[in-house]
Amino acid sequence: MAILPNTRAWVRMPSGKRLDLLNPTPFDWDDSDLALGLARTYRWGGHSAWPLPLSVAQHSIAVMLLRRAAAPAPLAPVVELRELLHDAEEGLLGFDAVSPIKPFLGDGFRALTRRLEQAVFLRYRLPAWTPAEHQAHKRADRLAAASEAVHVAGWSEQEVRTTLKIRSPVLARDPLVAVYACAPWEPWAPAVAAERFLDVLEHLQRRIDAGDAA
Repeated sequence: MAILPNTRAWVRMPSGKRLDLLNPTPFDWDDSDLALGLARTYRWGGHSAWPLPLSVAQHSIAVMLLRRAAAPAPLAPVVELRELLHDAEEGLLGFDAVSPIKPFLGDGFRALTRRLEQAVFLRYRLPAWTPAEHQAHKRADRLAAASEAVHVAGWSEQEVRTTLKIRSPVLARDPLVAVYACAPWEPWAPAVAAERFLDVLEHLQRRIDAGDAA
C-alpha cells in the first residue's frame, strides 16, 4: 500500500517527542514514554478475569525474572535488559496484537514493527539474539504466557494446550510476588506498572554504564 506524501506517519509521545513510525530513530522517545506506553498496552486483547487487564510492562518484568531464575549463572545486565525490552515496540505502538489476527496484519505491519525493534536495539545497545539465547528467551516468554492465560485471562490448563497451543507448564507461583510483595497474578494499575518498569529499566542501564558484567 503506497503512503501518500502528506500522510502523517508520526505519533506524539507524552514527553512531546515525535515517533516517526515509518523511519524511527533511537531518539524518538524517552524512557518514561516507553514505560507508560507498555503500562497502557494490554495483553490478551485487554481481556482479564481481574478488574484490570494485564499490561505488557508487567509481563516484561515477569519474563525477565523467569529468564533470570532459569539461567545456570547470573545474567549480564545487558541480557536482562534485552529480556525486559523484548516487547518494547508494542509500547511504542500502543498495540499488542492477539495471535488470531497476526496473520491478517500483512507485510507492511511486520516491516513497521521490525523497524521499531531495530530502533530499540540501537537506543539501548542491545546485542543481537544468538539462537541459544533466543530459545532460552522463548521458554521464559511461553512460560509467562501459559501462566497468564490461566491465572489472568481465565483459560483452563487444557485450553492452553489444545486451543492456544502453548506447551509450557503453568506456574503456580507468580514470579513477581517475591520482588514486589504484590497479590499473586493480579494485574497492576498502569501507573504502578509504569513506575516499576521504569525503575528496572533505569537500574539495568546504570549497571551497564558502570561496567557490571554480571
